[in-house]
Amino acid sequence: MNDAIQATTAPQTAPATKVSSDVIALAFAALVGAGLLFVGGFAQASAMHDVAHDQRHAIAFPCH
Repeated sequence: MNDAIQATTAPQTAPATKVSSDVIALAFAALVGAGLLFVGGFAQASAMHDVAHDQRHAIAFPCH
């Protein structure tokens, strides 16, 4: 037995950049969501329908 060699491990901590990047991503998602609600609330129904219809065609999704 060799008692001279001991294994030690350093405590693991999460990097500070992970937390700050999560906060930035959450803030960005909230801002985009609020923007979509704001724009959608003031747009005419026919304009919103046309945009959704065109998007369905753009991704080759059958809509009619």
